[in-house]
Amino acid sequence: MLSGFAGGVHPSENKETGECTIEVMPAPKKVYIPFSQHTGKPAIPLVKKGDDVKIGMKIGEADGLISASVHASISGKVIDIVDHPHPVIGSACSCIIESSDTEEWVKEVNAERDPASLTGKQLVDVIKEAGIVGLGGAAFPTHVKLSPPKEKRIDTLLINGCECEPVLTADHRLMLEHAATIIEGAKIFQRILDVQNLIFAIEDNKKDAVATFKQEGVSVAELKTKYPQGAEKQLIKAILKREVPRGGLPMDVGCVVHNVGTCHAALIAAKYGRPLIDRVVTVAGDGVKESKNVLVRIGTPVKSVIDFCNGYVSQPERVILGGPMMGIAQYSDDVPVIKGTSGILIWNNARISEEGPCVRCAACVDACPMGLMPTEICGFVKNKNIDMANAYGVLDCIECGCCAYECPAAIPLVHYFKYGKSEIWRRSKK
Repeated sequence: MLSGFAGGVHPSENKETGECTIEVMPAPKKVYIPFSQHTGKPAIPLVKKGDDVKIGMKIGEADGLISASVHASISGKVIDIVDHPHPVIGSACSCIIESSDTEEWVKEVNAERDPASLTGKQLVDVIKEAGIVGLGGAAFPTHVKLSPPKEKRIDTLLINGCECEPVLTADHRLMLEHAATIIEGAKIFQRILDVQNLIFAIEDNKKDAVATFKQEGVSVAELKTKYPQGAEKQLIKAILKREVPRGGLPMDVGCVVHNVGTCHAALIAAKYGRPLIDRVVTVAGDGVKESKNVLVRIGTPVKSVIDFCNGYVSQPERVILGGPMMGIAQYSDDVPVIKGTSGILIWNNARISEEGPCVRCAACVDACPMGLMPTEICGFVKNKNIDMANAYGVLDCIECGCCAYECPAAIPLVHYFKYGKSEIWRRSKK
């Protein structure tokens, strides 16, 4: 078993939904599909108010290389294109579709074909047209990661099935219920990248998934459970003993990393022509009546998903989209599920602590998986010394939350780092 990387933490796993098989949520009456659901530029709207749409119809075109197309997840009528609450960026231009209560797909979708009949370039084009992005949370356009520069020779493809965030089990269930599809999708990536080494990375708290994939005859790296084991740079360090340089990418050390959910979506696109219109989401927490793993249409309001899980226990204290370590607290349950939504966590008893003074204990330094000095960077940001924060590597922060988790003074370190990063980017644009 591989021991992993320096730093990191061991929060309580609380993965009770690991036994919950994936349930398919019926299509909602209305969806709110943002044109920005990915790293990069928002998609360009292709529809207008009053248009009729079918499932799988492209409603937003990728704008440039670092962008992704978006598609209708239900059939019906476009009732508006307006700014709507967004789970990551506050609000964003979104397409609101009202269902016609039919499950009508566009004609070209669902016609089965053999992915082996397509060239590598054709497969990349299919994945791009399908609007597939990294489903582990970062939502980086998949077609870009599959098109490294010629000078970046890739020798290893890692498939990330760690799901190291506490509580979340969507990837775990996907691996147990759709292992063959994930492997077939990974082999499509392997063919596109022309790599010899294909390794599936799974933490040792998912013994059943490890056994399932080994039975399928693929190479499995069983990793010691530790957060954030599933972060790209930490995964590469743990398995390949390679260190991604500061400001660099996995391709700089001959590696590409994809999530198991991304592999699944890519196979569905390559084999059936289906774009990314749904994803598996873990719904959990002490504030929801029934915890589940749910296959949800993109654009479904969080409130509708909670209703499918039999509703709130009471008025929730905190609603988080994502995991408890890196997730984002929401101000409204009107926000929609987007491509990067891995979990919906409802808390009635959220731990909210008042920030105290730094006691110089260095717990944050010991916990940082990137080898940074969080306490120093935080001090620079607080004092508006952004240049020094940059020099100390704030841009290398992966926002995993290990530092804040270990901080006895309850300093929201990641909040300060996000602000510091935004200031650096704002100044660079000037």
